[in-house]
Amino acid sequence: MSVLLEFSMFPTDKGETVSPYVSRIIKMIRESGLNYKLTPMGTVVEAAELHEVLSLVQKAYNELEPDCQRVYSSLKLDIRKGPMGRLEGKVRSVEELIGTVNK
Repeated sequence: MSVLLEFSMFPTDKGETVSPYVSRIIKMIRESGLNYKLTPMGTVVEAAELHEVLSLVQKAYNELEPDCQRVYSSLKLDIRKGPMGRLEGKVRSVEELIGTVNK
């Protein structure tokens, strides 16, 4: 099984710049050992099981909860039976098609 989670999470009560808070979450994700990609609008994480990414969301909230009064989060899940490696594979598949179209 491969579970892709695309999510963003940040405090809404800390002003215009929230990167110090987001960086705490990214550090926690890095330390989790899961494969991830940081993007300007969120982070995509791949795990073998649904409970792993849901636990990661709880841990991300736990990073912010002590000093944030309000936290915003958006989540999207793509759960598929089959092998891992879709974090890179889905992008590579589209890039290969673009390369074929442009020839």
